[in-house]
Amino acid sequence: MSIALEHIDPNSVDLSHEEIKRYSRHLIMPEVGMKGQKKLKAASVLLIGTGGLGSPLAMYLAAAGVGRIGLVDYDTVDASNLQRQVVHGTSTIGKLKVESAKERILDINPDIRVDTYNDLFTSANAFDIARPYDIIIDGTDNFPTRYLVNDVCVLLKKPNVYGSIFRFEGQASVFWAEHGPCYRCLFPEPPPPGLVPSCAEGGVFGVLPGTIGTIQATEAIKLIIGVGDSLIGRLMLYDALEMTFDTVKLKKNPNCLVCSPNPKITELIDYEQFCGMPMNDHQDEIGSGEGWDISVQELDQKIKVNSGVKNFRLIDVREEHEWEIAHIEGAQLIPLGTLAARMNELDSAQEIVLQCKSGARSGKALELLRGAGFRKIKNLKGGIVAWANQVDPSLPVY
Repeated sequence: MSIALEHIDPNSVDLSHEEIKRYSRHLIMPEVGMKGQKKLKAASVLLIGTGGLGSPLAMYLAAAGVGRIGLVDYDTVDASNLQRQVVHGTSTIGKLKVESAKERILDINPDIRVDTYNDLFTSANAFDIARPYDIIIDGTDNFPTRYLVNDVCVLLKKPNVYGSIFRFEGQASVFWAEHGPCYRCLFPEPPPPGLVPSCAEGGVFGVLPGTIGTIQATEAIKLIIGVGDSLIGRLMLYDALEMTFDTVKLKKNPNCLVCSPNPKITELIDYEQFCGMPMNDHQDEIGSGEGWDISVQELDQKIKVNSGVKNFRLIDVREEHEWEIAHIEGAQLIPLGTLAARMNELDSAQEIVLQCKSGARSGKALELLRGAGFRKIKNLKGGIVAWANQVDPSLPVY
């Protein structure tokens, strides 16, 4: 079933001769034509995130001629982004992501308007940012923002073009409570904190966001010009390794907390508290707190005093392929997934320092050992990233 944004008026804009030439391959398609291209020019789309998904979204929507594009992001371009965030480049490392993306898409299409919001998308600013736009596209990588985007869209009666990626797998759908289910209908509650690793911890196949992001862009354009069957009421699942696409039908939850006839959520809430996790993926200084942390400087001093890793054990809970990238001399590799089975290799009377990439997985390891009765344990705050940045710059940061 074709669903369109009926309020977009193609007669409110005109196409110049230059624009007619630019969009000629659209204009000769009867499904688009002059009317559809004018709708694109009259439309406005807000992108939450200018990273992996936001990169193809921003570039293809600009190239298609969407008249106004809003970019929301709080981050700066880092070298580790460039493997997948193709809207940015080496020349923009250190630059605000919204400005880097704006510069790139205006180079693609200088005839469009680009508004930037260099900030976290939060309950305090979400309504003000989202209200002027016809479509909201979720290109985020954390659960608090996904629930926030959903609730904003439901309360403002706007379509939410959803996408998510992890390692080799991706998902896409269109959540529009006026015509079908919302994100909360599918996921009423977030997963327990720490259960689902972030892309920074688990990785993402570089071309995967290109696939999912262009699908999201396709869905947005279809909504604007009113052609084709929307993903409303369907969740598309993509597996890059198997090169398969599957579709799962979704139903509206009659008891949904936000989009049911009698909703319990009628205003925005504290989404970080609701999900038990932050609205960002910055992993540099994660620790366990409450006296369970050890800093990289303290570990460095401990190693120097003992002339190496003696009188205590340094346990690296990352995966073997990460160990091959970089590891701290004297550490022992026991991946987190095997720690429970190999706990008999550890002596609870001996001091143990746990370490991973950022402190997140070693924090989980610490909780596991605490539950088993270990008390002389510490979590290396910031992990090997902090170690490389502050103690041993000869190690690569990944």
